[in-house]
Amino acid sequence: MGRFSINKESQNEVRSLIHRLRTYRLVRNLLIGFILVTICNLLFSSLFYTPKMFSLADEKRELKLKYEILQNRIRSSQRQLEEIRHRDNYVYRPLFSSDTLTIEGIYDPYEAAKYASIEGEEFAPMVTGIWHEMDQLARSLYLESKSLDELQVLSKDKEKFSTAIPAIWPIDRAKMRNKIGAFGYRNHPIFRRWKFHSGVDLPGRIGDPVYATGDGVVEEVERSRARLGYGTQILINHGFGYKTRYAHLNKLHVAKGDTIKRGQLIADMGNTGQSTSPHLHYEVIYNRTHVNPINYFDKNMSADAYKSLMNQIQEANYERE
Repeated sequence: MGRFSINKESQNEVRSLIHRLRTYRLVRNLLIGFILVTICNLLFSSLFYTPKMFSLADEKRELKLKYEILQNRIRSSQRQLEEIRHRDNYVYRPLFSSDTLTIEGIYDPYEAAKYASIEGEEFAPMVTGIWHEMDQLARSLYLESKSLDELQVLSKDKEKFSTAIPAIWPIDRAKMRNKIGAFGYRNHPIFRRWKFHSGVDLPGRIGDPVYATGDGVVEEVERSRARLGYGTQILINHGFGYKTRYAHLNKLHVAKGDTIKRGQLIADMGNTGQSTSPHLHYEVIYNRTHVNPINYFDKNMSADAYKSLMNQIQEANYERE
């Protein structure tokens, strides 16, 4: 009886050992299988595209395509805006004898720090390039909108504008005695350096009549016999951003606040201020900027007449500036 009991216990231990061995083999095989599957998956992923990788690649291509489409649309808008700008400068503004509108700093680039947030990203070069183009487009749109707003104001009162624009000669050309002193930078004969000349000098005789070149209101008058500055002068405000100055005068025929008509006698030519010989210093000021008066003399002159006028202009100097 005792021997039977011992054999039974031995058998139970054997069975238990066999069961544990089977469990161990099963767990081992499962672990080995998991490891092999993981290794195979890694190898497959490194050598072949998985469905997820295909999906990501598709999304990447689609994103890149969208950026390219956006870039093309921006460039198309820029071309259209350039066409509008061209018509503005060469069609609309000549109708109103108006200079091109400029805004200081409008084309100055932004600092690089503005685009620093996307540095290092995969699409950074493309995104930064598009960002630059969008910034430039926004600035151009702002400039053109301001320009068209100005033209809209001019178009509402075109008749008044047409008489206000300084568009005739301020003296009788037949009385001009010498070459025209040019507008712009010139080599000063006394100071021996380049200096900006803000108007044109029209030589004549003391007492020659000086005429208003457009309708307006006398904004300033100055009577001076001192050999300084402009001497006796008149400043007329024509509205629409235009003003004209007539300097080195001898006698005035108008007073501050007078309403002036184009062609009206306003003064006599003189030799006051820093002047070396009788002449009229004449300026056209548009939106606080001096512009070349020659561009406003007789808008309907022929090409030959304009060429002849240009040949009369030289770096003559009638002033001790």
